[in-house]
Amino acid sequence: MRCWIFSESLSVLVLLVWLGLNIYLFIDTFHWYEEDDAYLYTRVMLGSTLAWARASATCLNFNCMLILLPVSRNLISFIRGTSIVRALRRQLDKNLTFHKIVAYGIAVNASKFSIFPDLSFNCCLNTTTQILTTIAGVTGVIITVAFILIMTSSTEIIRRSFYEVFWYTHHLFMVFFIGLVIHGTGRLIRGQTLQSLLLHNVTYCKDHYSEWEKATQCPSPLFSGSEPVVRMKLMSFLCILYIGEKIVRFWRFQQEVVITKVVTHSSEVLELHMKKCGFKMEPGQYIFLQCPSVSQLEWHPFTLTSAPEEEFFSVHIRVVGDWTGALNLCLTSFSKQKSLAVDGPFGAATTDVFHYRVSVCIAAGIGVTPFASILKSMWFKCCNPNTELTLEKVGKFVYNSFKKFTMDVITGLRQKTFYGRPNWDTEFRQIAENHPSIGVFFCGPKALSKILQKRCNLYSSADPRGVQFHYNKESF
Repeated sequence: MRCWIFSESLSVLVLLVWLGLNIYLFIDTFHWYEEDDAYLYTRVMLGSTLAWARASATCLNFNCMLILLPVSRNLISFIRGTSIVRALRRQLDKNLTFHKIVAYGIAVNASKFSIFPDLSFNCCLNTTTQILTTIAGVTGVIITVAFILIMTSSTEIIRRSFYEVFWYTHHLFMVFFIGLVIHGTGRLIRGQTLQSLLLHNVTYCKDHYSEWEKATQCPSPLFSGSEPVVRMKLMSFLCILYIGEKIVRFWRFQQEVVITKVVTHSSEVLELHMKKCGFKMEPGQYIFLQCPSVSQLEWHPFTLTSAPEEEFFSVHIRVVGDWTGALNLCLTSFSKQKSLAVDGPFGAATTDVFHYRVSVCIAAGIGVTPFASILKSMWFKCCNPNTELTLEKVGKFVYNSFKKFTMDVITGLRQKTFYGRPNWDTEFRQIAENHPSIGVFFCGPKALSKILQKRCNLYSSADPRGVQFHYNKESF
């Protein structure tokens, strides 16, 4: 356990900071609406559910501000490329995990925000009328439906089997955010105005309703709703971020991509060689591909399998779904125009292979593709006597690799090479005896990833000065 905490210390810290900020915002907002005199009469009608709902809304706004940051690929790639701190780069590689955690935070707070107002209003109002005739009610329904569709289509079984459903429903986030901003313009929650508080003695008048408008210190209180300033700032920030990402993608979309070679392997793997003006890559990076003749909206990620030293860049695509099947037909057909758009490249965990003195690369199935680029680049570097390598040694384990992918990535010889699954305990123990700091890189199924991560934690020393296995997983 101590080894895991040390290895994932930055991840744990980020998670604790996120939880701490959520707790602080919730408590601070709850206390404000539960104690402030401006909302005393509102509390008389709604009780403590007002504070619960508003505190949940504050946390909801905070998490909505964060949700797009982990999936802003260009921003993440820029930070990753400029950072010299290895621990920070490893944290950026877990951006999708943080995105999911924040989404769960939104779901929890949205549930609380929806439930608590109902507890108060159901007893005294026709809630159906309120929902269908108010801005807050209509936008609340739209937001809820959009979020439910986004969450349910994000389950792993939907993502793996019906990627198009996941892709298109995720674009409902624009409806969600627009509805979120409009939701607050109705100003249903109203507090007593500052001027009214100065004239109306709340401490005395709350117990003497009969003296309202009769006693000097108890004029009729005046109420007003506040402007949705926080939501407007949130929307402005997200708009700038989203528009910036789209501008970069559109600029890359306009750049011509020349397909120089298409190879169809017998193992249902499509190999593409491409060229693009100004395209620069590093080993282990990935790109997003779009084929306009297949779909104008869908972009799919693929790891680069070529080396930076080559005159082209390439990807290997396993033909398993509707989109990849249509792409295969399009590129292998003589009657159709072949055109592709490329967005990227973007950084990934495997780009740090050369930052360790000793690296262990483990792949399963099509997950071998990130390491093809790395091994090719190593071969080019080793052939160049002027190149200085920090990396001393790389160990490579390939389990159940390309079944009939007959081209060896280093020698270029047409041969099939298969390696059995190693005895991980023996391998890790042997590596730990000979090296103090090891980078472990994996791309493949989750089941094997869990095994390897446990071995990294098991054979890492709790002492920072001892043997350390740094686990890096490529999301594939």
